[in-house]
Amino acid sequence: MGHASIAEDRLLTTGPPAEAPVFLSARALTGRQKAAIIVRLMLAEGASVPLQSLPDSVQTALTTEIGQMRTIDRATLAAVVDEFCTTIEEVGLTFGGGLDAAMKMLDGHLSPAATSRLRYLAGHAPGADPWDKLREMDVPTLAPAVAEESAEVAAVILSKLPVPKAAELLGAMPGERARHIAFSMSKTAGVAPDLVRRIGAALLAHLEVPKVTAFDGDPAERVGKILNVTSQALRDDVLKGLEEADGALAERVKKTIFTFAHIPARILARDVPRVLRGIDQAQLVKALAGAKGPGVETAEFLLANMSQRMATNLREEMAAVGRLKDKDVETAQTALVLAIRELVDTGELVMVVEEEEDE
Repeated sequence: MGHASIAEDRLLTTGPPAEAPVFLSARALTGRQKAAIIVRLMLAEGASVPLQSLPDSVQTALTTEIGQMRTIDRATLAAVVDEFCTTIEEVGLTFGGGLDAAMKMLDGHLSPAATSRLRYLAGHAPGADPWDKLREMDVPTLAPAVAEESAEVAAVILSKLPVPKAAELLGAMPGERARHIAFSMSKTAGVAPDLVRRIGAALLAHLEVPKVTAFDGDPAERVGKILNVTSQALRDDVLKGLEEADGALAERVKKTIFTFAHIPARILARDVPRVLRGIDQAQLVKALAGAKGPGVETAEFLLANMSQRMATNLREEMAAVGRLKDKDVETAQTALVLAIRELVDTGELVMVVEEEEDE
């Protein structure tokens, strides 16, 4: 800046002073004062300065500083501008944009759990207004979340949304609820700004945060796996309770249950030797000798599909084992079921899929 422009002249003089101006040297200026000089100069040159992107506290401090500044001589102005340009030229990389911008840049590289936590922090960051994002969301996205809220909270939400969007949401609600919400909106005048912001942050977190579940797979399948290794009495009792509470869930659980009695229907005859290979013989004897009801068919199925020599030895041991406790029999049969489950989970064995009954 070799020559002073008209804008500089307007910056340097605000009319003939009543007294001799007191000039500040560049060395005596604070960083905030230097920022005020740069902003004042850029505005005088007609440049667009996006101050609204700064935090409110910074905007307030900068405006206050500009209001307190007086006269700057040409040498000081030139020194401040030169320092500013040098600083800009030395910048190699910037990370502006806040947490939202950082998350967009790292999209696809973060785990779901980390993304969930960061989105929550973004919604609660100091100075962040969650309603800016909520106003941009469409009605189909907002409607289910608003429907879950109380009428009082829904009234706050609709009051913060654009009128057309709020009207569409209200119109999609049942008449009685719509009337209740409309009445509640008349009571929102005294709601504190901080409470409104917290409602917005909670709603944004509910809508934006990906649902990260602690458990994989179908809940019915998890219940079924647990019931597989419980006693028959407990299994029957739980299934009875499930049928009374939720018949559909009970049916799904039943389809996942695999017990000793299910072996003939789910295991191919040719796979029996593989299944029995790692089973302790004493446990196998108890499982077969103590079989009752449907379990008898399983015992005969296993004996018929192993080597004749092994089947003969097992039958002799079964005859000599004597009376067995029900608990010991269930423990032995459960060990066999778990061994089969392990082979299936590792891919060494494939169960036969039972065909669903026609409705």
